[in-house]
Amino acid sequence: MEMPEYYWVMISLISGMLLLSAWTYLFSPITIEGIRELRIPDYIRIQLAVSKVIAAVILLIPIAPDLLRHWAFAGAGYFFITSIVAHIVNRDTIVYTMINVIFLGLVAAAQIIFYNINL
Repeated sequence: MEMPEYYWVMISLISGMLLLSAWTYLFSPITIEGIRELRIPDYIRIQLAVSKVIAAVILLIPIAPDLLRHWAFAGAGYFFITSIVAHIVNRDTIVYTMINVIFLGLVAAAQIIFYNINL
């Protein structure tokens, strides 16, 4: 079944944020230093960046199998939850936390729409 346009707007926003985050994980000195301050090894940072790119691509492909899409939603939700925790632990401004809360809500809403239409 074809998904409504607002679903694809949400998916585009989520994927855009995942890709932006992956880019900063790989190329932004400020982000890389912040991740190191949380004592997360570089190889985990790189794995997270690659995982974010994979999830973003899967979410953007309309013909992706449902099981892959399910895991991409789960991964995106996990990324936003861990980002919320990391920003709180790092005592960053509330803006960063709220941005991630909003995107976590978008992931939840998009997943609900996906399953309501496909079940």
